Amino acid sequence: MHYEKELAEVTLHSIGDAVITTDAQARVEYLNPIAETLTGWSVKAAKGRPLAEVFRIINGVTREPQVNPAEKCLKENRIVGLENNTVLICRDGSERVIEDSAAPVRDREEKVVGAVMVFYDVTLMRNSTHLLSYHATHDALTGLVNRREFERALTRLVENAKLEGKEHVLCYLDLDQFKVVNDTCGHIAGDKLLRQLAFHLKGRVRDTDTLARLGGDEFGVLLDSCPLEAAHRLAEGLLRAINDFRFVWEGETFEIGASIGMVRITPQSGSPAELLAQADSACYAAKEKGRNRFQLYEPGDVEFLRRQDEMHWVARIRHALEENRFTLYCQPIQPLRDGADPRHYCEMLIRMVDESGNLVPPMAFIPAAERYGLMPAIDRWVIRKALSTFFSGRKDSGRNVLCFINLSGASLADTGMLEFIRKEIRAHGVAPERICFEITETAAVANLDAAIAFIKALKETGCRFALDDFGSGMSSFAYLKNLPVDYLKISGAFVLNVAHNPTDRAMVDAINHVGHVMGILTVAESVESDQILEPLKAMGVDFAQGYGIARPAPMEEYLASATAESV
Repeated sequence: MHYEKELAEVTLHSIGDAVITTDAQARVEYLNPIAETLTGWSVKAAKGRPLAEVFRIINGVTREPQVNPAEKCLKENRIVGLENNTVLICRDGSERVIEDSAAPVRDREEKVVGAVMVFYDVTLMRNSTHLLSYHATHDALTGLVNRREFERALTRLVENAKLEGKEHVLCYLDLDQFKVVNDTCGHIAGDKLLRQLAFHLKGRVRDTDTLARLGGDEFGVLLDSCPLEAAHRLAEGLLRAINDFRFVWEGETFEIGASIGMVRITPQSGSPAELLAQADSACYAAKEKGRNRFQLYEPGDVEFLRRQDEMHWVARIRHALEENRFTLYCQPIQPLRDGADPRHYCEMLIRMVDESGNLVPPMAFIPAAERYGLMPAIDRWVIRKALSTFFSGRKDSGRNVLCFINLSGASLADTGMLEFIRKEIRAHGVAPERICFEITETAAVANLDAAIAFIKALKETGCRFALDDFGSGMSSFAYLKNLPVDYLKISGAFVLNVAHNPTDRAMVDAINHVGHVMGILTVAESVESDQILEPLKAMGVDFAQGYGIARPAPMEEYLASATAESV
């Protein structure tokens, strides 16, 4: 019992709402630190006093005293919420607008033995003197400075550093495990967590600093005239405060963490936008190093420069998606077996069209898209474009083409992707048998159960599947028997040297043999010459793809050629 009481007190001490507990006669037993701050009463001074003396509330409009919700919940034996416009009169006479509720506390025999009052301060959001100005500069959920005002403050510090030579520090803070709360408990719980945490963090920065919510679960801190050593201490303090924070929702207690990216603001600093990008990059590095830490941005660091380049690509990718500046190319896949095959086989390959109309190869932007979660959006664009073009209204359009379309690992985990594909197939009237989705071996093995379920669901509609880049992973054969694919695309890492390297030749032969034993057709990738093609034919590989077969061509051009050959 002593342990349970101690655990309860530790939890109440840590959570971000103010909490007051009473006995059955509404006499104060406990205040957590937030309640002490808001009421102005310490636990020692308040204990044993009537709650109405410690927790004095009035209606903010009429100024009339309000019924104390804890006394009401004890009397009516139910949860009671505070009325709108409730104002708490603090011990020093100051006032705070508050929200939340009171609930009875019962023992194991269901006898009411006290009450618990939970409330939080909404003064800034409700009672600003300059309300219009306040809403323009503050986040509606947390009451913190908003992103727009934060960027203005950052601009002022950048100018100050250049004109007066002062140094400041920018911190970019991203919560870890917030998504768990949001996904498990819903957005209402997530919003409440953010409100509580914002209050919790306000006490951990100096009066001269700027704390802002930048969006979602991201916060920014501007440390005005702050040496780097002091900034390190402040960042460590913020991390400790977040680690100590406990969020309680419907009887469950959640812990979160944070990663912080830091960048110095000096006379040599770039623009505010560049500083934000650098801090974001440093924050990402902190996450990659294990989370729950801070990372200082170091100019010239190769890893930071690479990440900044990727972040630059993120903006370009988003703009290209918005402006429909992608295009599809098709690379033919050639059957190698004897006998007439009336169908054409091709793989869809995406290209970006830049702002000047030039083509951008996929390896320039795909790594950034993968790192920053943009691949599902790109995959959706490819699927919609491919299917709408192959079913363009012409009777023979793509009728004899089996189209290979790549799907990223992120799309396999995207809960809406399966239904999106089904809808697109129905909308464009494409026979599912004409579509073969390619997934990489690495992506499939990384989330095997999800990959198997995804493949089976689409195969039931008639779609086919290919396992791309096979042989590049460490456990290829062990997992292959669990993946119901139709084609194995043998990794080009082995195919390129098949004519000269006995080990690579043996690997290709083994993959081809196992595939055939399992009833799976094989495709050799990276076939660059006849020297490579001949041993593949001798092994009995089913298909070949590469520059030695044909270079990629614009989709419309390829489709016109394939249609003409079919006539």
